[in-house]
Amino acid sequence: METSDVNLHLLRYDVRMNAKSLLLIACLFTPAILLLTPARPDMKTPATDQAKNNLVAVAVHLNDNPDADGFPASSAWQKAQPLHYEQDWKGENPDPQRATEVRLLWTPETLFIQFHCNYRNITVFPDARDDGWRNGMWERDVAETFLQPDATDPFVYKEFEVSPNNFWIDLAVSHFKIEELHSGLRRRVVLDEKSKTWTADLAIPMKGLTPQFDPKHSWRANFYRIEGEKEPRFYSAWSPTFTPKPSFHVPAAFGTLVFHEPL
Repeated sequence: METSDVNLHLLRYDVRMNAKSLLLIACLFTPAILLLTPARPDMKTPATDQAKNNLVAVAVHLNDNPDADGFPASSAWQKAQPLHYEQDWKGENPDPQRATEVRLLWTPETLFIQFHCNYRNITVFPDARDDGWRNGMWERDVAETFLQPDATDPFVYKEFEVSPNNFWIDLAVSHFKIEELHSGLRRRVVLDEKSKTWTADLAIPMKGLTPQFDPKHSWRANFYRIEGEKEPRFYSAWSPTFTPKPSFHVPAAFGTLVFHEPL
């Protein structure tokens, strides 16, 4: 990925760091990170009390056989407890017509994520790479998840996005740099114009997420939506990031993802 593409992605919400924010990062992380932060304002860390908003998502073990496309059947998805969010990235201004539900299932080989999205309008790119991978997808409507299987380094995590027309992107994020992850993600999207919903099923190989998956080990994670053709667009988050302007790259605001093991 070109340097200009990386900068565009990490700066896309135009968040400006102030002196108080820089002082907080200096206390929480290392001086080296502090030196890099002004060039990457989208990586702003929220105040400590806000970061304690630690929601929990549960991925349920998939025991049923997959459907013909290799995804969980509808009955299997219903066994997973939905995560519901319709508020913006600050946890304010709920919009039920843009509500999102997320469900998670897992096997030792695959993490399955389903986004069920209500929408007002659809704005998407008309073109993508032959396999559907599309750089800069965040400039149009998307559902996103950030996954952090190992939270030892707070600025290392994975990013996945899917659009209403089945385009996608996977990224490895590490200390303000991003590159294509080559995760092996598969996806399926169904757009229902009558009900004004779109549903995306993602299948992410565990080997693309962590060297050795252990369901006893919890992860950090967050889930987001972006909708709208131009600013002000609707930026929503399951676990609010509380930044002054829309920003999703806030690892301190990630919730916890746990894996429910079969009895």
